[in-house]
Order: sequence, then structure tokens, then C-alpha cells
Amino acid sequence: MSAVSLKGMTWSHPRGYDPMVACSALWKDKTGVEIAWDKRSLQDFESYPVEELAARYDFVVIDHPHVGQITDENCLLPLDDPGRAEDIAALATGSVGGSFESYRWNGHLWAFPIDAAAQVQAWRPDLLAAPARSWDGMMTLAKEGRVQCPLLPPHSLMAFFTLAGNLGSPCASGGPGDLISVEAGRRVLGVMHALFDAIDPDCLTMDPIDVFERMSKASSTIACVPLIYGYVGYAMDGFRERVLSFADIPVAGADGPVGSAIGGTGIAVSARSAHPREAIDFAYWIASGAVQQGPYAAAGGQPGHAAAWEADAVNAATGSFYRNTRASLEGGWVRPRHDGYVAFQQHASERINLALRDGGDDDAVIADLNSAFRESFR
Repeated sequence: MSAVSLKGMTWSHPRGYDPMVACSALWKDKTGVEIAWDKRSLQDFESYPVEELAARYDFVVIDHPHVGQITDENCLLPLDDPGRAEDIAALATGSVGGSFESYRWNGHLWAFPIDAAAQVQAWRPDLLAAPARSWDGMMTLAKEGRVQCPLLPPHSLMAFFTLAGNLGSPCASGGPGDLISVEAGRRVLGVMHALFDAIDPDCLTMDPIDVFERMSKASSTIACVPLIYGYVGYAMDGFRERVLSFADIPVAGADGPVGSAIGGTGIAVSARSAHPREAIDFAYWIASGAVQQGPYAAAGGQPGHAAAWEADAVNAATGSFYRNTRASLEGGWVRPRHDGYVAFQQHASERINLALRDGGDDDAVIADLNSAFRESFR
């Protein structure tokens, strides 16, 4: 019998690629199944059609907002095998915040979380004595020129979502009604305008990796980033010139660090795979607590299982990245996932950026966002 060879597509960053390669090597030793991985840019990861990737790969690492579109396209296999109820229960119990359930759609699980993330706060411990605990405290730093925030689409919309949730008026995650009320939208945009006016306008062209790369240089004056998807590598000694620390988001509302827009990734299996059983077996294995807190984390991954987030060794290697941001994950907000959302995400981000750059009537911005959100369900 010939050996089984599979192919997977992940995203182009050490956090997304290195643990897949390392764990696949262990899987080959364990089972004889070989898995080769390709990678795509962060921008492609957030927007490239999953259906096209599923036609060429056995695995696709996805973001949960794609699940509605994926379901309609019938390009992925459901992973909730009735014969593996015990394994599924263990993965559900190990969910960090809403990560596990974010991949459930129309009664099935379409991916397992292998990477858990939400918007958190990054800060330089050599430039600050402590992270900002309040939004007002962060704004004091911003007015001193010590803050940056990635707002390249879709991250401006992610900041809008997080602030809406933290201020007590979370955006709608379903439809077909409005995304947000006019009053709540005004408040969020007011907060975003004030932040934008105090920071380098290059923020509109920067994603999280751009900001981290600039922030981690020894010469950088960026001391705090209030809303950014956490990247554990930057918390590790030797990864870049300066080590970054991470904390929960600075609080703008009255309920603590709640409302952060959940990110992260899940491993999905193509419906066109010639070896579906072997592919599904690997998906269960790499998402398990033992692998996540062991070889996955050791290879620089940012695990999606609570066993890793709670492990002393994993936290010791990362400046307690996981413990220090856990509340933001547990209080996180799951984005819409219907077929039509991904296109809305890009449009809404661009509309917010236009408003930040050029000003104008905030009520008109909110009306545009609400109209586009309603239209995304059609």
C-alpha cells in the first residue's frame, strides 16, 4: 500500500506555519502519513476564497467568519463524528472563550480551534512600568506620542467591534437588522476619532504584524498598543530586539475587559480530500490538549486549547502571555459568520477608515454600516 500524502494551507507567519510543520513531522513518525504545508499572507488569510483553497488542499486553516460561506459552498467536511463524542467533548471543554463554538454553524463543526486570539493590549516593559488599565490612561500615553494601533482593514472594524462591546453596546452578530444603534455608533466613532487624532496616521496602512515589527525595534517609541491581536512570538526572548508584554485591553466601559473581537484560527478538512479519514484524524490530534500544550506551543504556536493557556511551562516561556490576556479572550465577542459577512467586513472597514481619515458626519457613517450589514444577508 502506498503511503498517504496530504497537503495543507496555513498563513505566513512563524506562529501559523512553524507549529504545523513540527507537528506534522511527529504525525508522520506516529502514523506514516506525510503532510506538506504551504502558506499565504495575512491579508490573503482574511479574504481569499476558502472554496478555491479547498479544491487544492486537504487542510485549510481558516478564520471563523468564513463558516457561513463555507457551508453554502459545501467545500469542507463536518468534523463532528458521532463516534468521537468523547474527543469532541474534550475539545469543547478546552475552549478558550468562544473559540470552539465559533466554528459551529448550521448544527455542525466545520473546524477545530488550533489558535486562540482576540484583541488584547501590547506594551513595552522597558518603556512603561505597567500596562494601561483604563482607556483614559491609554489616551494619556497616546497624547504623548507613545501609542500606535493597527487599523488596516479589517482591523479598523475589529477595533469598532471591540469598543462597541466594551462600552456596553455590542454589535449585532446576526441579522437581518442593524449592526448598531445610532447612539452607540456615535460613541464608538467618537472614541476612535480621538485615538486616531493622537497617533501616527500610518496606522491606516498597518496590520498587527507591521505594528509589532516596528514596536519591537530597540529604537521604537511605541510603548502601548491598546487593541491588537496578540502574537505570542513577540513575548519570547530573542524573537526580536525587544520583548513585548501583553495584557487585557484597557477598559473604556464599566464591565472590565469584555467585548474583544475574537480572532484565531481553526483547522478544517476539505470535502475534496482523497483521504478524508486520515485528514480528520490529524485534525483531532493537533487540536487536542496534549499536543497543543506540548509540541504545538514548543514550536512557537499560539495554542487554541485551555490546557496550554493554563500550563506553567507555556506561560513561563512567554512572559505569562496567556494568563495575562485570558480575561479578554473569555469575555470576547464572536463576529458574524453568515454567508455575506466577509464582503461586509472589508466594505465596513474601508468606510470606517474613510471617516477617520477625512472626517464627515458620523451619523452618515453609521447609516452606511447598517445599510451594508442588512444588505449582507441578501
